[in-house]
Amino acid sequence: MKNKLTLQYPAAWLGEKWREALPSGNGIIAAAVYGGVHNETVLLTHDDLWHEVVTSELPDVSSKLPEVRRLLKENKAFEADPILSKALEDAGYKADIGAPLPLGDIKVNTPVDQGFTHYSRSLDMETGEVTVQWQDGESEYKRTLFTSRCDDLVVMELSCQGPKGLHSTIALDLHDPSDGRPGRSDDPELPINIEIRADANGYIRYAAENRNDGTDFGAVARVISQDGSLSQDGNSIKIENGSSALLVVKVFIKGKREEAWASLQKELESVTTDYRALLKPHAAEHGELFNRVTLDLGTDEEDHMLSNEDYLIGAYQGEVATAMVEKMWAYGRYLLIISSKAGGQPCPLQGKWCGSYRGYWTFNMANENLQMNYWQAMSGNLIETALPVFDYFDRLIDDFRENAKKLYGCRGIVVSCITTPPSGLFKDIQPHILHWTGAGAWVGQHYYDYYLYTGDETFLKERALPFLKEVALFYEDFFTIDENGYFLSSPSNSPENSPGNHMAGGSAMKSMETTMNATMDFALAKEVFTHLIEGSQIVGNNQEDIEKWESLLTKIPPYQVNDDGAVKEWMHPFYTDNYHHRHQSHIYPVFPGTEVTRDNNPELYKAFEIAIRKRLEIGISSQTGWSFAHMANIYARMGEGDQALNVLSLLARSCVMNNFYTTHNDWRESGIGTQFEAAPYQIDANFGWTAAIQEMLLFSTPNNITLLPALPRAWHEGSVKGLLAKGGVNVSVSWNQETGNIDAELLSSKDQTITLRCGDSSLEISLQANTVFEKSFNAQQSL
Repeated sequence: MKNKLTLQYPAAWLGEKWREALPSGNGIIAAAVYGGVHNETVLLTHDDLWHEVVTSELPDVSSKLPEVRRLLKENKAFEADPILSKALEDAGYKADIGAPLPLGDIKVNTPVDQGFTHYSRSLDMETGEVTVQWQDGESEYKRTLFTSRCDDLVVMELSCQGPKGLHSTIALDLHDPSDGRPGRSDDPELPINIEIRADANGYIRYAAENRNDGTDFGAVARVISQDGSLSQDGNSIKIENGSSALLVVKVFIKGKREEAWASLQKELESVTTDYRALLKPHAAEHGELFNRVTLDLGTDEEDHMLSNEDYLIGAYQGEVATAMVEKMWAYGRYLLIISSKAGGQPCPLQGKWCGSYRGYWTFNMANENLQMNYWQAMSGNLIETALPVFDYFDRLIDDFRENAKKLYGCRGIVVSCITTPPSGLFKDIQPHILHWTGAGAWVGQHYYDYYLYTGDETFLKERALPFLKEVALFYEDFFTIDENGYFLSSPSNSPENSPGNHMAGGSAMKSMETTMNATMDFALAKEVFTHLIEGSQIVGNNQEDIEKWESLLTKIPPYQVNDDGAVKEWMHPFYTDNYHHRHQSHIYPVFPGTEVTRDNNPELYKAFEIAIRKRLEIGISSQTGWSFAHMANIYARMGEGDQALNVLSLLARSCVMNNFYTTHNDWRESGIGTQFEAAPYQIDANFGWTAAIQEMLLFSTPNNITLLPALPRAWHEGSVKGLLAKGGVNVSVSWNQETGNIDAELLSSKDQTITLRCGDSSLEISLQANTVFEKSFNAQQSL
């Protein structure tokens, strides 16, 4: 039960049932099970199926940059703010980020006799199976579904034990347009030329045309009755009598329907009709990924017997139950495995189960959210799940160069923080999107971390360093020199936040985010130059550039501190801080960066501590689900486990739905976080929760490993096995806070010497490749 979610009622969110469905997927193909008794819906999606995406040639408006900079220098930010956006509009630039296009629905109709009782739906995170079961009179019904990683197949087993026998009708259809609240006022364009055919052999063929590119997408389903009868019922297949049946579905995109139908039907003809035989290889591959890391926070089997609804009711009364903490950790891990696979797209803001034809924020958002989606990947020993991120950004590098050249007249790359396949050009031209130039640098941290965790020097040489060089080249051209000899970043943006003095004029001024010298700009640039120097020295590359990057580092201005002791979010006298905001971008040097620590700069570190406390104490009503997750990670990095857990409790009480999906904000006006009636589902806080738990239990930098850096008092005893530290070291640790006993096992992929830390003590140890190092000690004593 530990890695199982159980719910007591079906998806019920009015007009958007997909939000409360239980997710299945193989990283590219996804299915969402609603849990209906009489009429069941399973939403099908494919991560490379998008629509309404519009990208035209980007006009060159870089000639406007001097005007923007002049006005900002004159403290006329409101006049500077719209210039680049308006120039693009005046040049006739048309673009649209579009949205994922739902592929279709599996529909299962089951007659009702006396009405259901004993209902439940559940998700087994170790196998990826979603189960719906209930009783009707003396008959017990069960449907179980998974999406095979091995066969690119959606598999559903239907059964009925009892006198009624199994009677169901199965169909494929276009996804119901009413099952999704549009993220904008105009109606989305629905697919056209919908065609559905069923035959007496149990096959259903479905296809529609994507208006975006004129290609077809669809599916072929095969229904097999194990001991009953099948018949064609119009465009559906009817199952009668018997006790069980099997449904197998293959999907296609960007093809021609007749060709795809023939090919998929041939594949389905050879598929075994044994559910267990289909499940076994998938469960082995999925389970190997899921079980690389195991977590025990001292709970027992009884603690895990509750339903999701029970856990949420408990969280509303106070601190979140430890069993829920464990399940949410496991759920974030599960969601990453089923939404991110080599060869596919990275996981966007709403995951890969969006049931709206124009959902809220269904893009890749790289000013926080995409990065948070993958914070857990490295330390969680799911390295391969990050590969779609690198493939995606490498694929779009030429578009990013065009952004830099045509907006700012610079070499290198500018990654728009909002992107959707297949283009990396700016598709959203709001000023705060155009003026934030840090997305490439922040994504670049993930490239470099991949090397730090894996030691893959080929990746470092051929992918990470070339990407970071493009980012550095932009900074070299974009930054100018101020009167003190330091870099000036103009225009600048601290993601989505407005300075406090810009908000003083009333609501009409609240969206004005164009500034100079956002602290995050320089934190990112410093990290890029530092990683380039370190990485180039490791592989013996770019020797002619190292001296230049070292010189550029000396031109980055030092961080500044407000009179209240908090680090400044903008390093320019024109702007005052605004603590009422969800983003925590200026904390980057502490987390997710590692530049400033309590040991290397205690005075500056204190300023970062004060800054993050003000976000929670003063700005709690401005937070979101993902900002609470971010904040929990920051507190964990700062060694404050109790506070990190408290923030996760706030998240659980305000932004978690009954299927444990996280939302952008609370929808019930509780005062915890910002208010937004739509309260869109966002997967980032799910992932951020998992990352925060791992951050509490392990911190690492090259040749340094800290055990249990932020262990909450509530976790009296427990263990974690299989976390990954930088340097390619697998780490397992168990603890008992009452006795103070700690047992650690380290398994390194290479010979290396590290410093092992726990509490206030440290020990230098030599690790040998593929040899387990064991250490038992008491927390009250020195290592």
